[in-house]
Amino acid sequence: MQLTAKLVQVLPLQSGTGRNGEWRKQEIILETDGQYPRKICIAIWGDKINNNQLQTGNMLTVDFDIESREFNGKWYTDVKAWKVEVAGASSPAGQQQSPPPAAPFPQPQDMPQFSAPLPNPTDDLPF
Repeated sequence: MQLTAKLVQVLPLQSGTGRNGEWRKQEIILETDGQYPRKICIAIWGDKINNNQLQTGNMLTVDFDIESREFNGKWYTDVKAWKVEVAGASSPAGQQQSPPPAAPFPQPQDMPQFSAPLPNPTDDLPF
Protein backbone atom coordinates (compact mmCIF):
# COMPACT_ATOMS: atom_id res chain seq x y z
CA MET A 1 0.00 0.00 0.00
CA GLN A 2 1.10 3.57 -0.52
CA LEU A 3 0.21 6.85 1.15
CA THR A 4 1.26 10.46 0.55
CA ALA A 5 0.69 12.68 3.58
CA LYS A 6 2.24 15.43 5.68
CA LEU A 7 4.62 14.56 8.52
CA VAL A 8 3.20 16.21 11.66
CA GLN A 9 5.23 14.52 14.42
CA VAL A 10 8.37 12.41 14.88
CA LEU A 11 8.19 10.27 18.03
CA PRO A 12 11.33 9.40 20.04
CA LEU A 13 13.62 6.76 18.54
CA GLN A 14 13.29 3.36 20.23
CA SER A 15 16.09 0.82 20.29
CA GLY A 16 17.07 -2.35 22.06
CA THR A 17 18.59 -5.78 21.76
CA GLY A 18 16.65 -8.88 20.81
CA ARG A 19 17.51 -12.45 19.90
CA ASN A 20 18.49 -11.26 16.39
CA GLY A 21 20.75 -8.47 17.64
CA GLU A 22 20.20 -4.75 18.01
CA TRP A 23 17.11 -3.07 16.61
CA ARG A 24 15.90 0.50 16.04
CA LYS A 25 12.35 1.72 15.47
CA GLN A 26 11.22 5.23 14.55
CA GLU A 27 7.51 6.01 14.69
CA ILE A 28 6.10 8.98 12.80
CA ILE A 29 2.65 10.55 12.63
CA LEU A 30 1.33 11.45 9.17
CA GLU A 31 -1.80 13.49 8.46
CA THR A 32 -3.80 12.98 5.28
CA ASP A 33 -5.37 15.77 3.23
CA GLY A 34 -9.04 16.11 2.47
CA GLN A 35 -12.27 17.14 4.11
CA TYR A 36 -11.72 14.70 6.99
CA PRO A 37 -7.94 14.50 7.65
CA ARG A 38 -6.73 11.36 9.43
CA LYS A 39 -3.61 10.86 11.51
CA ILE A 40 -1.71 7.62 11.05
CA CYS A 41 1.18 6.27 13.13
CA ILE A 42 3.72 4.45 10.94
CA ALA A 43 6.77 2.52 12.20
CA ILE A 44 10.07 2.63 10.31
CA TRP A 45 12.57 -0.08 11.26
CA GLY A 46 16.35 -0.36 11.10
CA ASP A 47 18.30 1.01 8.14
CA LYS A 48 15.15 2.44 6.51
CA ILE A 49 15.26 5.31 9.05
CA ASN A 50 16.51 8.45 7.26
CA ASN A 51 16.47 11.47 9.57
CA ASN A 52 17.04 13.83 6.59
CA GLN A 53 13.55 12.95 5.31
CA LEU A 54 11.88 13.01 8.72
CA GLN A 55 11.43 16.76 9.10
CA THR A 56 8.08 17.99 10.44
CA GLY A 57 6.07 19.54 7.61
CA ASN A 58 7.57 17.38 4.83
CA MET A 59 5.15 15.67 2.46
CA LEU A 60 6.17 12.00 2.43
CA THR A 61 5.26 9.12 0.17
CA VAL A 62 5.33 5.95 2.26
CA ASP A 63 5.04 2.37 0.99
CA PHE A 64 3.88 0.18 3.85
CA ASP A 65 2.35 -3.10 4.98
CA ILE A 66 -0.35 -3.59 7.61
CA GLU A 67 0.12 -6.51 9.96
CA SER A 68 -2.03 -7.73 12.86
CA ARG A 69 -1.14 -10.24 15.55
CA GLU A 70 -2.88 -11.77 18.53
CA PHE A 71 -1.43 -11.70 22.07
CA ASN A 72 -3.33 -12.95 25.12
CA GLY A 73 -6.69 -12.76 23.36
CA LYS A 74 -6.22 -9.19 22.07
CA TRP A 75 -5.31 -8.10 18.54
CA TYR A 76 -2.64 -5.51 17.77
CA THR A 77 -2.14 -3.86 14.39
CA ASP A 78 1.11 -2.35 13.09
CA VAL A 79 1.66 -0.16 10.04
CA LYS A 80 5.26 -0.88 8.95
CA ALA A 81 6.97 1.26 6.31
CA TRP A 82 9.30 -0.47 3.87
CA LYS A 83 10.07 2.63 1.78
CA VAL A 84 9.89 6.33 2.67
CA GLU A 85 10.53 9.20 0.23
CA VAL A 86 9.94 12.92 0.26
CA ALA A 87 6.91 13.40 -2.04
CA GLY A 88 7.92 14.51 -5.51
CA ALA A 89 11.59 13.58 -5.04
CA SER A 90 13.05 11.32 -7.69
CA SER A 91 14.67 8.03 -6.70
CA PRO A 92 18.47 7.81 -6.63
CA ALA A 93 19.95 6.23 -9.77
CA GLY A 94 20.77 2.99 -7.96
CA GLN A 95 17.20 2.31 -6.88
CA GLN A 96 14.69 0.51 -9.04
CA GLN A 97 12.14 2.72 -10.74
CA SER A 98 8.47 1.81 -10.83
CA PRO A 99 7.40 0.07 -14.03
CA PRO A 100 5.92 2.19 -16.81
CA PRO A 101 2.13 2.27 -16.99
CA ALA A 102 0.51 -0.58 -18.89
CA ALA A 103 -0.67 0.02 -22.44
CA PRO A 104 -4.31 1.09 -22.65
CA PHE A 105 -6.95 -1.44 -23.58
CA PRO A 106 -7.72 -1.49 -27.31
CA GLN A 107 -10.76 0.48 -28.33
CA PRO A 108 -13.56 -1.23 -30.29
CA GLN A 109 -12.44 0.41 -33.55
CA ASP A 110 -8.95 -1.09 -32.99
CA MET A 111 -10.25 -4.64 -32.47
CA PRO A 112 -9.92 -7.15 -35.33
CA GLN A 113 -13.11 -7.91 -37.22
CA PHE A 114 -14.13 -11.56 -37.55
CA SER A 115 -16.30 -12.83 -40.34
CA ALA A 116 -17.71 -15.85 -38.49
CA PRO A 117 -21.51 -15.95 -38.60
CA LEU A 118 -23.35 -15.11 -35.42
CA PRO A 119 -25.46 -17.90 -33.91
CA ASN A 120 -29.15 -17.93 -34.67
CA PRO A 121 -30.94 -16.45 -31.60
CA THR A 122 -33.73 -19.05 -31.93
CA ASP A 123 -31.33 -22.01 -31.54
CA ASP A 124 -31.61 -24.03 -28.37
CA LEU A 125 -28.78 -24.01 -25.89
CA PRO A 126 -26.17 -26.74 -26.49
CA PHE A 127 -26.62 -28.24 -23.02
